[in-house]
Amino acid sequence: MRAFENILFCTDFSDHADFAFDFALGLAASAPGATLHVLHVLPEPAAQFWRGYVSEVDNIDEMTRAELNARFAPYEARANGAALRAAVRFGRPGEEILAYAKAEAADVVVLGHRAHGSLFSGNAVAQVVKHAECPVLVIPLNYRQRATGGA
Repeated sequence: MRAFENILFCTDFSDHADFAFDFALGLAASAPGATLHVLHVLPEPAAQFWRGYVSEVDNIDEMTRAELNARFAPYEARANGAALRAAVRFGRPGEEILAYAKAEAADVVVLGHRAHGSLFSGNAVAQVVKHAECPVLVIPLNYRQRATGGA
């Protein structure tokens, strides 16, 4: 078995995703030269009426970019020299994760799983596990609770 060279870590920027990042980082550390992709999916609501209002806000693109850069910064700081590529996609999380994994030839997908209240709960995780063309490492919330003593 070869080492994972293209590791896709999916985040909703929650504390639990931050915990799951350690697993992705461990995989990257075990394969010198590996690329760690950090993907965030912004779900597009079914109703797109908000676009007209948002486009009227001055500098919305710059504000959004600055906010996302700030959100990715902790991952970059913890990368310990691993090649890290941050990416943002718009759409349905499961579909976008699968499309990104395929486009970037991911060797493994790593994501945290919470029972409720997360982009990466329920349907998105099940969709990725069912349709991914590579292994998927899912870090369940109850493992985090056990490993950190309930944190």
